[in-house]
Amino acid sequence: MRNVLPLLLLLAASACSTVRQLPSTDSTKVEVRTVVETVHDTAYVELPVIVEKVSTLDTASVLENKYAKSAASVSGGVLAHSLETKPVSVPVRVEKQIVYRDSLVYRDRVQTVTKEIEKPLTGWQQAKLRVGGVCFFLIILIGLYIIVSFITNLKLFKL
Repeated sequence: MRNVLPLLLLLAASACSTVRQLPSTDSTKVEVRTVVETVHDTAYVELPVIVEKVSTLDTASVLENKYAKSAASVSGGVLAHSLETKPVSVPVRVEKQIVYRDSLVYRDRVQTVTKEIEKPLTGWQQAKLRVGGVCFFLIILIGLYIIVSFITNLKLFKL
């Protein structure tokens, strides 16, 4: 039991810890803008050329519009009739949607700068540097062990 007490004090006095680092923040934000624009445009549709002929026993006639021309004539008692379309491009109104996509990237970076400022050491820190952390800890443990063994030898307390 006497050998266990110094070991328990030694284990209780030692501790483990992690190194703490300041967090560095890096935030990236992406904003996508979409604009849909409708454009009215004119497309031209080309009509095909069509030729039709008809023969009848009637009088002569001529018909014409902006898409076709029709002519009829009588020859030898027979009516000849022809229909021809003109090669014309017809305008047609067309709606077209144009989509504009634009993306903006926002980056915020915070950089931490460590600035060391020296200040004078206290008496405790100077003693710890001179003797060393481990040796100083062992001296304290030996001192506690001597005090505990001295008290138990006086038989003031029963352990």
